[in-house]
Amino acid sequence: MKQYNTIKDKYPDAMLLFRVGDFYETFGEDAVAASRILNIVLTNRNNGGERSELAGFPHHSLNTYLPKLVKAGLRVAICDQLEDPKQTKTIVKRGVTELITPGVSFNDDVLSRNDNNFLCSIVLGPKDNYGISFLDVSTGEFLVSEGSLEDVDKLIQNFSPSEILISKKQKTLLAEKLGSQQPYFYLEDWVFKFDFSNNLINSHFKTTSVKGFGIQDYNEGLIASGAILHYLSETNHAQLQHINNLSRIPKEDYVWMDKFTIRNLELYQSTTSEGVSLIDIIDKTISAMGSRLLKRWLAFPLKNQYKINQRLETVSFLKKNQSLQLEIRSYLKEINDLERLVSKVSTQKINPRELLQLKNSLDIIASCQKTLEKSGHESLVTIADHLNPCDVLRSKIESSISEEPPVNILKGNAIKPGYSDELDDYRKIAFSGHDYLDEMLDSESKKTGIPSLKIGSNNVYGYYFEVRHAHKDKVPADWTRKQTLVNAERYITEELKIYEEKILSAEEKISGLEQKLFQELVIWTQDYMKVIQQNAFQIAQLDCLSGFAQLALEHNYAKPAINEGFELSIKDGRHPVIEMQLKAEEEYISNDLFLDQESNQIIMITGPNMSGKSALLRQTALIVLLAQMGSFVPATSAEIGLVDKIFTRVGASDNISMGESTFMVEMNESASILNNLSSRSLVLLDEIGRGTSTYDGISIAWAIAEFLHEHPSKAKTLFATHYHELNEMSKQFDRIKNFNVSVKELKDKVLFLRKLVPGGSEHSFGIHVAKMAGMPQYVIQKAHTILKKLESLRDTNDDSASLKQAVQPEPQLSFYNMDDPLLEQIKDEILRLDIDTLTPVEALMKLNEIKRLIAPKAKK
Repeated sequence: MKQYNTIKDKYPDAMLLFRVGDFYETFGEDAVAASRILNIVLTNRNNGGERSELAGFPHHSLNTYLPKLVKAGLRVAICDQLEDPKQTKTIVKRGVTELITPGVSFNDDVLSRNDNNFLCSIVLGPKDNYGISFLDVSTGEFLVSEGSLEDVDKLIQNFSPSEILISKKQKTLLAEKLGSQQPYFYLEDWVFKFDFSNNLINSHFKTTSVKGFGIQDYNEGLIASGAILHYLSETNHAQLQHINNLSRIPKEDYVWMDKFTIRNLELYQSTTSEGVSLIDIIDKTISAMGSRLLKRWLAFPLKNQYKINQRLETVSFLKKNQSLQLEIRSYLKEINDLERLVSKVSTQKINPRELLQLKNSLDIIASCQKTLEKSGHESLVTIADHLNPCDVLRSKIESSISEEPPVNILKGNAIKPGYSDELDDYRKIAFSGHDYLDEMLDSESKKTGIPSLKIGSNNVYGYYFEVRHAHKDKVPADWTRKQTLVNAERYITEELKIYEEKILSAEEKISGLEQKLFQELVIWTQDYMKVIQQNAFQIAQLDCLSGFAQLALEHNYAKPAINEGFELSIKDGRHPVIEMQLKAEEEYISNDLFLDQESNQIIMITGPNMSGKSALLRQTALIVLLAQMGSFVPATSAEIGLVDKIFTRVGASDNISMGESTFMVEMNESASILNNLSSRSLVLLDEIGRGTSTYDGISIAWAIAEFLHEHPSKAKTLFATHYHELNEMSKQFDRIKNFNVSVKELKDKVLFLRKLVPGGSEHSFGIHVAKMAGMPQYVIQKAHTILKKLESLRDTNDDSASLKQAVQPEPQLSFYNMDDPLLEQIKDEILRLDIDTLTPVEALMKLNEIKRLIAPKAKK
């Protein structure tokens, strides 16, 4: 326990898994937590008279229990025995061999196959300039950026880091700015210093300057990156050769979306637990590498027309050449996760089976390369040119690793026969000992001329030759006599002694030699890490493009036309997520849309709730987003002038944890939009102003729409609203047009046609929607009465007086006007009823009796 406490003191904020024999044990508070999270038995023991909680599990179950601890947000220090207990008479030497945290793990059971696991670091510098860095240690991706709070917020939303490193000094400040719910871990302030980080980065990459990474002006970003490297060394992760590049995130190359837009458009996760996100619909990738890259493409849609069209042309080519598409996807199914295999090569955590998977994947890449070269398509040929099948590496692995190797090198038979003469000799001795002895016996019998020579063994002398007395004069001089029997003599020879030593230690030496040869092979493979990472990136790109082609084929998507203009024209546009959730018999109602900077800059959309206004806004943004990712879009056709920023203000949500109401959140998001407009912005506003009083709301909505119209950027805008008063704006402002989502009003209900048509809507049909929701009949009738009165009093100058007059109670509708003697009689009748003894028939008769009191002429 003294040894345990000494190690635990070094890792006070981690759960310590302490190896004792065949178990990992936890003690004290760690044991209580482990018992709860892992559902294992909590017991206790007395250590020097002091009671201590205890919980443990078998060491071979580590991969079962470790993921549960990490996913619970814990840091886990694995403390192993560093020497063989057989070799020491004192307490076994122990030490922490790895510290696993939510953001730093290589364990496949901890990691999600299709998602990156990012460790993040944030530092706030002068003038509110933030530095931010991301590292996925399992793939080697290392990214850095700088910018405003909005930039950092957006990146956190996109990358969803599992752990965020910040300095203790900035703990309170950053929690206020970024929210206290983030997965923070606090480091000492001295870690976040420029010189320290600069030296750390140059030391890791073996450079003299960071200019080669293009971050020489990123002081805060460099500090954040250095903090990550320091954290890796603190968590006992030293072998990091696979982290061989630090990439700047070039904000200027990608479409800007703030964190509100990413959330509102439900790109990565739905706002409801059972909802479906965009990535769930569009991800048709096959490989884990492709799936992770697709999320990056979704986070950073392109602004470069040439690059977008390159992707679109490739998708179009694959869509038309379906036999090629099928062949490529068959290859992708056979390629393992090269990025994560390389990280295991770097850290020497790869096992023999995974190394063979690496070789098999390179075999497939070689075949895929030939297919891409034959395609004749420029982009596919370029991908082929950047692929490297690593012929020498494949040959080396093929000659050394067994065809069916074990997962654990200690299980044996990982190295192929014929690869090592020494290993083959040991195996021959260990597994073919009798044959070897027979050969030796036959050879010695011929040499000496002793016909009755025998080989035997015992615990005293080991292996020996036994010669009958009749032939002892033929024994060679170099044989050593060890024992005399009645009828024979026993001798040992140098060769027999050497063989005996070999056979006794063969199995042990086989295991050690296999480990040594495998380790040498892994280290040799490290020279190919950069090439394999390049292969992984090319395969991921191919997978994304092939996935887009598959998406277009399965869901009838069309190729968008991207240009440098400012128009946005969509024919028969559909919402990619909603259309996939419709029942088989339902058809999605598509819509046309046209926006420009000359006549249709702002479209004011009115219509009732549930009519599809919000869906129309979202589908417009998603179509633009998909197009600039390089994907086909859910429409008959789409012509899109490049968009550089997408802003949305959709849906209502309280940010109670930050002390903000729905209206405050709405105003914050709206302010962010109005302060960052550009001529290529696409702005989507839904129900602006509804979080406050009607007149305040109308005033704010009008002012925002007017600001957008008069702003020199002339940003294209869709403005959905319930305020029918805003329809008047089209008379005053040239570039504002009124549209409504049409409905068909029947006698007592309304049908939502979900078609966008010119003109404003005069009704919101809110009461109809309330009726559909199952609102009590009294509420519906009362609302209808007040609405009719308000409409009849609409021309009155005093609106507040009109509302007061409209809500005056009417005697015939009131439940509380009990002056009527008839109502008093009915009340008494009801109060006298004994419900507990009343039969259904008696209840019907009593109801009929009350009915006759109200309407004596009513028929039964």
